[in-house]
Amino acid sequence: MPKGARTRVKTASGTTRFDAADYLNSEERQAAYIAAALETGDADFVRDALGLVARARGMSAIAKKAGLNRESLYKALGETGNPEFGTIMRIVAALGLTLSAQPATSGRTSKRRRAA
Repeated sequence: MPKGARTRVKTASGTTRFDAADYLNSEERQAAYIAAALETGDADFVRDALGLVARARGMSAIAKKAGLNRESLYKALGETGNPEFGTIMRIVAALGLTLSAQPATSGRTSKRRRAA
């Protein structure tokens, strides 16, 4: 069992339930996982990655640091959650992370807006 892992729960079939949060046991791994999610551009993956890292660190502590109640944090980062960008920024800050931008490396070129 990884360092800092929670107790594993056995299912009715006798197998152990896998929880990726158990393996995000360092700030470096957590930041790398969120960075990888951001690189995909998939909003659902980013939301899920933030949720996994928040669970790895403790939802109650992250909720408190973000100025949210625990239930709101679960709802925002849950499977059907659609958190506002401000909420995402508060969660990122509570995780001790920052967001940054860099030019995309794909072959796509950006479309410039015409001045009105």
